[in-house]
Amino acid sequence: MRLIVQPGDGIMPLIQGITGAKSSVEIVIFRSDRREIERALAAAVSRGVSVQALIAHTNRAGEENLRKLELRLLGAGVMVSRTADDLARYHAKLMIVDRRELYLLAFNLTYSDIEHSRSFGVVTRSRRLVHESGRLFDADTKRHPYEPALDKFVVSPVNARKELSGFIKGARKSLIVYDPEVSDPAMIGLLQERSRAGVDIRLIGRLARRDRGAIACKLPRMRLHTRTMVRDGELAFIGSQSLRALELDARREVGIIFRDPQVVNILVRTFEDDWALAEQSGQQVEEDSAPATLVAKKVAKALTRDLPPVAPVLNGAVKELVGEKAGAELNAEEVEQIVKAAVKDAVKEVVRDVVEEVVDHSGERAR
Repeated sequence: MRLIVQPGDGIMPLIQGITGAKSSVEIVIFRSDRREIERALAAAVSRGVSVQALIAHTNRAGEENLRKLELRLLGAGVMVSRTADDLARYHAKLMIVDRRELYLLAFNLTYSDIEHSRSFGVVTRSRRLVHESGRLFDADTKRHPYEPALDKFVVSPVNARKELSGFIKGARKSLIVYDPEVSDPAMIGLLQERSRAGVDIRLIGRLARRDRGAIACKLPRMRLHTRTMVRDGELAFIGSQSLRALELDARREVGIIFRDPQVVNILVRTFEDDWALAEQSGQQVEEDSAPATLVAKKVAKALTRDLPPVAPVLNGAVKELVGEKAGAELNAEEVEQIVKAAVKDAVKEVVRDVVEEVVDHSGERAR
């Protein structure tokens, strides 16, 4: 087994895997902006390698880039399938080479994830893991139900909650965790129970509910885009699912549980280095007890990420108005105040609708 550490190892392990393929490459893509991967896949096709890509039907950035990726791959001779839309999201990331080698990734094939985020991937030739990943790829490509046959191959929503619960319950001395958001009540309860039993629990990421026994720190200087745990310094999990209900129960996520002393030691050393850096930076995460504040922060992040540039829109509106009324005069301060008010009203309406939808949905589940 080999470990891929990001940032650091970069894209070359994946390129080398594709370049070394003799008969087949099967790859699952949730998000990608690395043209090097596309060129390597196209080159594999030209060598006579059977290349098949399973691409998410959608992601948070929308479908346009995914459909463009599909067309480029199809143009290169890659067989492309699209995931079904029966799950909330298809978020798995893996590659199988010659049905002999599995690349299980916690990161997307993007510059942001590979060059600027802490994340991991594992490369294994375990026959059982490769075979099981092939079964999943076949099932999802053909849109057939998948039934797990290997406990250590962790797939949401079919066996992830069971396997990851068992992973946490088995901790006797220590549990280190990388996770952007631990929010599932049952999983937090298990962490609390293990903490009360004397297990040393440390988390890099965010713990939604404060627990005196578990210490959470924010990763400084880079993004966090991995879901990784190491239990008692011996057993590890790497995958795409956080310990939150949506990723355990409603999305396609994939991970593996494994024992490999060399890989586990690297994971532990990396965590300790990140933890020491977080402590030096004073990045201990305190629970924000107000859910409304957390919602507001998430909405603000989404708006700043997805909002189109304002200047071109405003410029177009001004030109349209002035074009109709040649002598029109605009007061800059007045326009600013009107725009602010309009934006506030629009955001309020969206937030109100979303909150009402979530509350209604929660009520239905409670009933």
